Amino acid sequence: MRLLHWYHDIMNLYGDYANVSALKRMLEKSGESVTVDRLSPGDSVRVEDYDFIFIGSGTERNQRVVLEDFKKHAEAFTKFVESGKPVLMTGNSFEMLGKTITDAQGNSFDGLGMFGFTVTEQNKTRQTSDVIYECDFLTRPLVGFVNKCSSLGGVTDNLFRVRLGLSDCDGSGSEGVRKNNLFGTHLTGPVLIKNPHFLAYIAEKLLGRAPATDYLTYENAGYEVTLSELEKRAAEEKQ
Repeated sequence: MRLLHWYHDIMNLYGDYANVSALKRMLEKSGESVTVDRLSPGDSVRVEDYDFIFIGSGTERNQRVVLEDFKKHAEAFTKFVESGKPVLMTGNSFEMLGKTITDAQGNSFDGLGMFGFTVTEQNKTRQTSDVIYECDFLTRPLVGFVNKCSSLGGVTDNLFRVRLGLSDCDGSGSEGVRKNNLFGTHLTGPVLIKNPHFLAYIAEKLLGRAPATDYLTYENAGYEVTLSELEKRAAEEKQ
């Protein structure tokens, strides 16, 4: 099984590399032989050769560098997503999938156009928040952290419902995007370490069967503590 950690060197804030490490470990414990390729902008890549693609979060400047390279592979990447193979994009990386990104100076950059949303950045203050997100395909919510300077408008293919924390834009009540088995979210930290049930869900998509999860004692305990504390905060905010 082949995993691609794309743009690993300049889209790798918040320890996001650990998402790939965690998935590799789960697949290997489930009996699979796994290789990980870590590629940079300008590297030759055959997208169709991989079983899973991950792109992490980067600075706004690095996002622009990656965007120009990423658009060269738009057709192959779109076919990959349409095939149903899993993709995880965290932080601001999934913003590249929309129509346009407008920076704080008003400059506009075309995205891949896979989704109809638009991105608007501002540089006055960054928005940060611990979050609880819910979705239809998992019985337990996701927890994590969001740090962004952007607002997304026109998102229709929502990934999460927001119980606590930041939305795509003020008042939307939703976060992230999904198409087939592509998951795009601003959650970082890394999301698959903090949410072992989401990790298992993606691994099952790859394996076609339930993965090994009996080794996740500490990960599950950490998730439960985090969820409990954030649920207390959510209840306080409602009062």
